[in-house]
Amino acid sequence: MSQSNIRFSTFPRTESPAPFVFEVIAVFERNIGTIGTQTSSQSLNSDEALSALRSDLVELGFEVESGKQDDQKIKRPVFFGENAMPNLSYEVDAWHPKMRAGLEVEAGRAIGGNAVYRDLIQALVMVDMKLLFLAVPQLYVYGKNSTKSRDFEKTVSVAEALYGHSRITMPFSLCVIGY
Repeated sequence: MSQSNIRFSTFPRTESPAPFVFEVIAVFERNIGTIGTQTSSQSLNSDEALSALRSDLVELGFEVESGKQDDQKIKRPVFFGENAMPNLSYEVDAWHPKMRAGLEVEAGRAIGGNAVYRDLIQALVMVDMKLLFLAVPQLYVYGKNSTKSRDFEKTVSVAEALYGHSRITMPFSLCVIGY
């Protein structure tokens, strides 16, 4: 078997990753030829990358966003109101109900557009979130001068600060995936 170009890092650093993490990483490895950013001359946007992963994620038991219409999105409750109906929810790209795991796939705006920060904050308040997969490009090339951003490394740095600091206790495990 050839070596994968997928990189991943799990948090907190003091806990071994759940076996389920390796099942999700295998989905990314199977699709590296389509979604990979290390060797591709043109990166996919996040919707295209999620679309390439969809069937394998569904096979694992994930509910996966299928489009931009309201009924095609995956919503996770934040607060419950009258009659126990969610009165505030946030969207996630995919949700695994049994593992209580969310998945966010980001592309060009992962770091430059602050999507990583939004994903982390929203996951903090989503009901039942126990594990978040945050997939970002290893290399994002943009602009007229082909500026390169190492989004995976930058996202891992943010995670290290959050999970390593004594002022914060994160309520979920995190797996940062670089594709």
